[in-house]
Amino acid sequence: MGLYDTYLAVRHRLHDGDPPEHVAIVITERDLLANGAFDTLSAALGWAFEYGAERVTVSVSVLDAAVVSTLVRELRRIDAPRRVVVRGPEDEVLDGGVVDGGVVAGSVVDGGIVDDGVVDDSASESETAPGDESGTDSERRRRNRRSDAEGQRDGRLDDAPIRITVGLGGKAEFAAAVRELAVDVDAGDLDPESIDPADVSDRLVFPEEPDLVIKTGAERLSDFAIWQSVYAELYFTDVNWRDFRKRDYLRAVLDFQDRQRRFGR
Repeated sequence: MGLYDTYLAVRHRLHDGDPPEHVAIVITERDLLANGAFDTLSAALGWAFEYGAERVTVSVSVLDAAVVSTLVRELRRIDAPRRVVVRGPEDEVLDGGVVDGGVVAGSVVDGGIVDDGVVDDSASESETAPGDESGTDSERRRRNRRSDAEGQRDGRLDDAPIRITVGLGGKAEFAAAVRELAVDVDAGDLDPESIDPADVSDRLVFPEEPDLVIKTGAERLSDFAIWQSVYAELYFTDVNWRDFRKRDYLRAVLDFQDRQRRFGR
């Protein structure tokens, strides 16, 4: 670590403000296709946990659908400091990933945990498996999409500390949640008068709200987590992803610590 990086790290450690517990990083397909981009992402994930984060969400915006399978394949191989779950657009099957839970990840297969090719169905037998056909249609859909809530209950890797979406835009994600709500209402499983923000959140791919969103390369957020990031602190840097360093991450964290969060008030 250079002298300036050390200075920033000391400032962070002595700062009265809490660091962000949930960090979101927004990058583009062009960012990831540059030389060394995956190494930068691996390092950034390490910095996040080193400096106080408990969860990291990475959103990869994609213009060319043809590169999605390549990106997913490489992201499944990334050297990460914590467990990783990767999801693609419309929860479709990408590069041999999981269908039932919409999860596409090298370490999650059909609801079981894979370690060196061995599947361990560690979910409790009392819990409903993702592909279980019991219950109403709406209940099955919610089980398949609500990865975080289920992961916390049954200990599966769906609730991995690192979640990555590839080509899954915020508008598309929100539209899918609205469609699911409409289907549930039409089926008589949901009273439209009772719909609240929690009903929407339950139907999102990754429902948790980030504390800090970092966007490199330009001051525009792109189509990212429209619902989840409404109260997040946004940090834009002109530094391109290929040049992103620990000092740039620390600047983002210090900027967050300096802010007074208002949560829309």
